[in-house]
Amino acid sequence: MRRARQGFTLIEVLVAISIMALMSLMAWRGLDGMLRTQNSLQKRSDEIRTLQAGLAQWQTDLDQLAELGGTPSWDWDGKVLRITRRAALNAEVQVVAWTWRDNPGRPDGGDWLRWQSVPLHLRGDWQNAWNLAKEWSQTPTPASQAGEVNIHPLSGWQLFVHRGGSWTNPLSSDAVTPGSSTSSSGSTAAMPPPTTGSAASSTPPDGVRLILTLPPGPSGAGVLTLDWIRPTLSGGQP
Repeated sequence: MRRARQGFTLIEVLVAISIMALMSLMAWRGLDGMLRTQNSLQKRSDEIRTLQAGLAQWQTDLDQLAELGGTPSWDWDGKVLRITRRAALNAEVQVVAWTWRDNPGRPDGGDWLRWQSVPLHLRGDWQNAWNLAKEWSQTPTPASQAGEVNIHPLSGWQLFVHRGGSWTNPLSSDAVTPGSSTSSSGSTAAMPPPTTGSAASSTPPDGVRLILTLPPGPSGAGVLTLDWIRPTLSGGQP
């Protein structure tokens, strides 16, 4: 009874404090591990959603290709893909461009980029936007980068087109459709309405195969292939 009234000894207090400190350290490590795992999963989820949004935008741009009389709707020069697509209003179109650009600050490659113009109604405005898209891919300026969106990190990309029943390199003689792009800067002629199935100066392919090389990252690494099929085919099925 006398010992109970005296309370704990110094050794007992030190032992109790040591046990509580050890338990707190174990709990902190467990909580820290859970937070790190949650942050990693969130970052991976965000990158996957971003990549999915980019791929969906790629397909939407191709689905909305506008075949106009006297103007190309498709042009691939090995570096940038330029297309003319329908805008929200049927009387307007937009010029959209996709490219891959080397990024010195990214050790695993560069960035997959998309560019788009404002909605266009006049042929002269379209021609200016078509030229600006090419300039943007070669020597980007602050003015041309205004319409740029960084889609996703990439180590590289490839394009193949489907024409005449087979997949070919879009720059080969079998895949390239000759077209003219005569300058009409300053013209006030309105853009002709998009046509379906009519002959265009640069006919889009029946299919496009997009091959992306993803660098190591939260969204995974490796090769991703996406095939797009033209809603109205001009030849054999891919």
